[in-house]
Amino acid sequence: MSTSSTSGAAKPASTRAKPANKYEAAADWADGRLGIYSLAKANLRKIFPDHWSFMLGEICLYTFIIIILTGVYLTLFFTPSMAETVYHGSYAPLQGIRMSEAYASTLDISFEVRGGLLIRQIHHWAALVFVAAMLVHMMRVFFTGAFRKPREVNWVFGFLLLFLGMFDGFMGYSLPDDLLSGTGIRFMEGAVLAVPLVGTYIQMFLFGGEFPGTDIVPRFFTIHVLLLPGIMLGLLVAHLILVFYHKHTQWAGPGKTEKNVVGMPLMPVYMAKAGGFFFLVFGIIAAVSAIATINPIWAYGPYRPDQVSTDAQPDWYMGFSEGLIRVMPGWEIGLWGHTLNLGVFIPLMIFPLVLVSIAVYPFIESWVTGDKREHHILDRPRNAPVRTALGAAWISLYLVLLVGGGNDLFATHLHLSINSITYFVRVGFFVVPVIVFIVTKRWCLGLQRRDKEKVLHGRETGIIKRLPHGEFVEVHAQLPQGELHKITSHEQPQPIELPAEVDENGVKRKAGVLAKTRSKLSKGFYGEGSQIPKPTAEEHHEITSGHGHH
Repeated sequence: MSTSSTSGAAKPASTRAKPANKYEAAADWADGRLGIYSLAKANLRKIFPDHWSFMLGEICLYTFIIIILTGVYLTLFFTPSMAETVYHGSYAPLQGIRMSEAYASTLDISFEVRGGLLIRQIHHWAALVFVAAMLVHMMRVFFTGAFRKPREVNWVFGFLLLFLGMFDGFMGYSLPDDLLSGTGIRFMEGAVLAVPLVGTYIQMFLFGGEFPGTDIVPRFFTIHVLLLPGIMLGLLVAHLILVFYHKHTQWAGPGKTEKNVVGMPLMPVYMAKAGGFFFLVFGIIAAVSAIATINPIWAYGPYRPDQVSTDAQPDWYMGFSEGLIRVMPGWEIGLWGHTLNLGVFIPLMIFPLVLVSIAVYPFIESWVTGDKREHHILDRPRNAPVRTALGAAWISLYLVLLVGGGNDLFATHLHLSINSITYFVRVGFFVVPVIVFIVTKRWCLGLQRRDKEKVLHGRETGIIKRLPHGEFVEVHAQLPQGELHKITSHEQPQPIELPAEVDENGVKRKAGVLAKTRSKLSKGFYGEGSQIPKPTAEEHHEITSGHGHH
């Protein structure tokens, strides 16, 4: 008697070859449970374009990794406590001096822990390079228009990384509780107290009582090593995921379109280059750290509220915030028995506006231009004169305020009047960005004219030819097709026009304030005087056919 199964046909035997060795067997086991092979197959062959400017983002990533690695090492030996102790370490000039345990442990890291001073130096230098690389990387993205759809959210992530990196750096160099960092914390305390109504409460919460309190170093330590790095790590991962998802931007060139990417695969070419570049960055930072001393806390001594460090300066990325307060007149307003310190409060309000102006720019440009398309081809900065001029004006404002933040050093080292420097910064705050904007815009337009001339007449060869009638002319050579494509492939949008004042039925149309503002800004971006028309094919044919061309 025969029987049959009702559960369906048996599964066919696998035709896959048996693993060649135990490592392949382990890989098969992991792939069967985690899907690693399909994930790797989809992403490890992803194409990345190759250009030196793209390495700026890699420097940000590598310095962040260096900061994490060195920070973990330093955390093992640092004591985040403001409890007083008497120093009995190996640094003789501070023997028997009362200081906080935070300062004493930092001295121990510098003089007692093997390699501790070098790790401290690498950590601090990497932090400086990290913030600098982020700022330069964001400027590269800004000037090339890489922030446009669909990358606006990724731009905001980058801005948040820059913003949090600045404050994490400030908290990091405040932890040793030396005289220099304590002066910086006192500066911050004064800014907090200038906030109306809630300033005193915030100050008491941060410091755990009257300044200097007992809690500021432990709280900064928790924020510096746990809270902000955790948020930044999450933002960094999200940033990289979006880079993979949206694909990388690329420069214009033959064969490059909005729908493809021309470059090298992630594995093995790009990963090999990236790995080598990581060790190059690490090596240079380590070499600089071994040669150039930074933040020698033993030279400043422990913090005391009744003392101020000479030439106290913050790290460069926070210098513009101090410049705002240093050059602001000491205005005050008395209301209902309370004093509002405008000399500190107004700069405290301007400080975030200077930074937030970067974060919101992509949305402003998208609204002004009405451009809702996806963009994967980068702009040459000269082809977006207004955007380039705005970026240059922002940088000039930052540099002017940086001069204000170090007005005492400029005065002593250049033998100038500190009052003259302060007045220069006050005037320059309003004047210098305007001048830089105008000069940069005209510079971009001049470069556009030169490109047009090269397209129509070719490049100069340096060869002089004498014509039959005696005239001497320079021979021009036509540009290669690849160069012509790079120069002429950019778009030239037209400004948004207001609708007609009267519709087809003779009824008057009212344009709102926003519509009028948008139209005026759009004309400022793309109207007459903001871009040079590209040469047409007819113009190129007429000139190259021999009519007046040598």
